[in-house]
Amino acid sequence: MASRARDSTFEEVRASGWDEVWQRRERSEAIGMLRIVQEVRVTIASQGDIISARHRGRLIAEESGFRFSEPTLIAAAVSELARNILRFATQGEIIFRLVENELKHGMEVIAVDGGPGIPDVSRAMQAGYSTSGGLGLGLSGVSRLMDEVEIVSRVGTGTTVTSRKWMR
Repeated sequence: MASRARDSTFEEVRASGWDEVWQRRERSEAIGMLRIVQEVRVTIASQGDIISARHRGRLIAEESGFRFSEPTLIAAAVSELARNILRFATQGEIIFRLVENELKHGMEVIAVDGGPGIPDVSRAMQAGYSTSGGLGLGLSGVSRLMDEVEIVSRVGTGTTVTSRKWMR
């Protein structure tokens, strides 16, 4: 069952502020201890999609109340995640979510692909490690830009990177 909070648009969240969203949280969709307030999906299949996802991520962050440089940090993380999708899997999806729990609220960025997977996730998270000849700052850079990063990957199946930035 869709809830009123989940059906709200980012413009409504911006207009009403987080206080109203928090008041509506008991009606929001619960996923474990994390509630999804709003979700937007962007398909990644071309260079233009990377630019679009980066712009959308920054806009959502700004409209949801992130301040100062945080929308730029989120946009940079989105760019790295989308670039990895295109480089290693050729297509996938970036999912933006406004999320909250009992203590805080923020933004979740999930990158999903059906690519080759990452054989050694802990090695891929090391700064300087690259399988594509790049600088090796992709996933390790995302972990420095965001507050939380979780990676689930299976060789031959694909990868899901879930990252979160919490409002301060």
